[in-house]
Amino acid sequence: MPTMNDTHQGSPIMVILATALAPLIWGSTYLVTTEFLPPGRPFTAALLRVLPAGLLLLAWTREWPRWRDMGWLLMLSILNIALFQAMLFVSAYRLPGGLAAILNSTQTLMVLVLTWWVGRKQPPIMAWASAALGVLGIVLLVYSPKAHFDTLGIIAALAGSASMATGIFFSARFQHGLSVLAYTGWQLLLGGLCLLPVVLVLEPWPEHFTAANVGGYLYLCLVGAVLAYVLYFRGISRLPPAIVSSLGPLSPVCAFVLGWVFLNEQLGGRALAGFVLVLLSIIGVQRAMMPRTGTTSTSLSRHDS
Repeated sequence: MPTMNDTHQGSPIMVILATALAPLIWGSTYLVTTEFLPPGRPFTAALLRVLPAGLLLLAWTREWPRWRDMGWLLMLSILNIALFQAMLFVSAYRLPGGLAAILNSTQTLMVLVLTWWVGRKQPPIMAWASAALGVLGIVLLVYSPKAHFDTLGIIAALAGSASMATGIFFSARFQHGLSVLAYTGWQLLLGGLCLLPVVLVLEPWPEHFTAANVGGYLYLCLVGAVLAYVLYFRGISRLPPAIVSSLGPLSPVCAFVLGWVFLNEQLGGRALAGFVLVLLSIIGVQRAMMPRTGTTSTSLSRHDS
């Protein structure tokens, strides 16, 4: 199995900080969805987020993948983009942001399971404990006993977490020869093309868009897809998968802060304790999974195809 080329090693801390911007940006998805987008159109939201973003990046780079890589690229596009984004917006529409965040925070644990089961590498006990601590932190941060438990929304949130966890794991093992911009663009384009027939069949196109709708879609596309995914895939190319996934809890942390600032949600002692636990979880997973050589190479997970 090929491994992503990592020719431009940088400072591990700087790479982690840049990658962390992606889940922080994605944390605004729930606020934008509920406050700016038309109701009841999760697949349209996913499509308009990723397809135009992919076209923009590919128009800029004009790079083509090797034909032998198209199968891998399509699979990763489905996992990282099409399925994940579809499930993300289904859960965003059907679940309170707090409950969706709790379910999405299981992503790091899923990556550790894949590292152990598929990668044949036993993660340290500290990594498992830190990942579980992150889930507990998210529970303390955002859970409300008044949360509405929607079965389809719960299934969608867990499916989205599993999809992204699997995509992160295999993305770190795929050598494609593309620049980060082109690699991101092709995944966004292919993922968007997979979503297009779903939208055409299940969701009639809105008769009109308000200015708020247009602004929301533009933000999700340019910031939430172009910028965030470029940073995220750059991080995947340079960091072990578990370290990348450990940054995921920053997304609900951002969502909670935005809710506190703009929606007058409560910020109490329990939430602050949860915030501290999330930070400790991220630090713990990174310390446990960072290669002992001090580099950010993902070569520890290499396997022959």
